[in-house]
Amino acid sequence: MVIKVTSNVFKEGEHIPDRYACRGVNISPPLEWDDVDGTVKYAIICEDPDAPSGTWTHWVIFNLPSETTHLSEWIMEREEIDNGSKQGFNDFGTIGYRGPCPPDGTHRYYFKVYALDKEIELPARISKSELLKAMNSHIIDEGHLMGRYTR
Repeated sequence: MVIKVTSNVFKEGEHIPDRYACRGVNISPPLEWDDVDGTVKYAIICEDPDAPSGTWTHWVIFNLPSETTHLSEWIMEREEIDNGSKQGFNDFGTIGYRGPCPPDGTHRYYFKVYALDKEIELPARISKSELLKAMNSHIIDEGHLMGRYTR
């Protein structure tokens, strides 16, 4: 099974609105995903595989409660948000979401949702690689939504 991930502001493969990128307010977009039985926590990673220096991480958020199947737009750039979820570092060196801002051309942005069978016992401020290592062998299911952006 693959988690179906959607947004009400762009569809798979479509342009991400400026509001969610460096040309706009640069806030996280609203996301929804399928509920996965047996999930203890969810995690989300947003990344750009087309960045000149290699895959660029735009968002790391983890320990979303199992009953959470959506995020509204504009998740604040805090280490911990109201539902107890934690946020890690993006490749800009900040906590929370930083949107698309490609130096040239059109880039793809993947919002990857992971259903996990355990809570991640790490503090906020971790990197994508630290999260991936902690999630290893604990991913029940995953899915993604891909949007494109041209500056």
